[in-house]
Amino acid sequence: MKTALITGITGQDGSYLAEFLLERGYRVVGLVRRSSTVNFERIAHIQDRLELISGDLTDQNSLLSALQQCNPDEVYNLAAQSFVQTSWSQPILTGDITALGVTRLLDSIRIFNPKIRFYQASSSEMFGKVRAVPQREDTPFYPRSPYGVAKVYGHWITVNYRESYDLYGVSGILFNHESPRRGLEFVTRKVTDAVARIKLGLASEVRLGNLDSKRDWGFAGDYVRAIWLMLQQDEPSDYVIATGKTHSVEDLVETAFSYVGLNWRDHVVQDVRFMRPAEVDLLIGDPSRAKEELGWEPPVTFEALVKMMVDADLDRLQRARYMDAYTTV
Repeated sequence: MKTALITGITGQDGSYLAEFLLERGYRVVGLVRRSSTVNFERIAHIQDRLELISGDLTDQNSLLSALQQCNPDEVYNLAAQSFVQTSWSQPILTGDITALGVTRLLDSIRIFNPKIRFYQASSSEMFGKVRAVPQREDTPFYPRSPYGVAKVYGHWITVNYRESYDLYGVSGILFNHESPRRGLEFVTRKVTDAVARIKLGLASEVRLGNLDSKRDWGFAGDYVRAIWLMLQQDEPSDYVIATGKTHSVEDLVETAFSYVGLNWRDHVVQDVRFMRPAEVDLLIGDPSRAKEELGWEPPVTFEALVKMMVDADLDRLQRARYMDAYTTV
């Protein structure tokens, strides 16, 4: 039985990856920060099959302790300050966790057991002001946010430790990947939650920023398989993980509203408060290398993903309304 340590296990990707690894017979250990407000909602259905230990990417001693406790074969670093908008208001915190946290974890692996295989969650936000379309593994980075800058550091420090210390370290350059488990602060979930609320008469509008921004959106549940495959190869290498198709925020909005029979123009209000100081206009990945070398392709389409998320939000809100009505009787 292999042991995997996942940082960020309570997040969207962490929960899907934990499910995936449990299905393959792994012992799965999750690193969680000691806090009175930790949210285990995404892993509640599998929590009895997981081991959770305390640790923090800002504290290298806690990372060394975590490695000693669980002695993993594989480490998946999914933890980060991952909301781009927040990185503008908290750039130093973002750098400490999303950039330097990677170094602390890599160095802990180097000290404890350099044979551990390490995965770093890189991001399409590293491409930022894109230098080529589509973006490939060798496309130069030009990040346009503190989050993107921090991710570039995490990406290159992983390459540096791989080449300097002969560690098995890889980075997955994942383009936008969404699901019903996505946080409400992200635009995809903000839209599908608003569509469900408007359909159920709980709201009348949703305020959004730039509707022209284009992203390569896929389903998070598909992407964790690619993450795992990267650590199963004979030689470590970095991969772009994407659908190879791009859609604008307006496409997202139109797909979601039309699915429930509504005209988005009646309910969407553009608000300058949600505009980025430096916008990333177009992201579209070329996943051909992942297809050829990993045998990976994403089966869930953009349209199916949006409908899945709308259905989940409708179900959640309807159940909440039922429970509210039941408890007031």
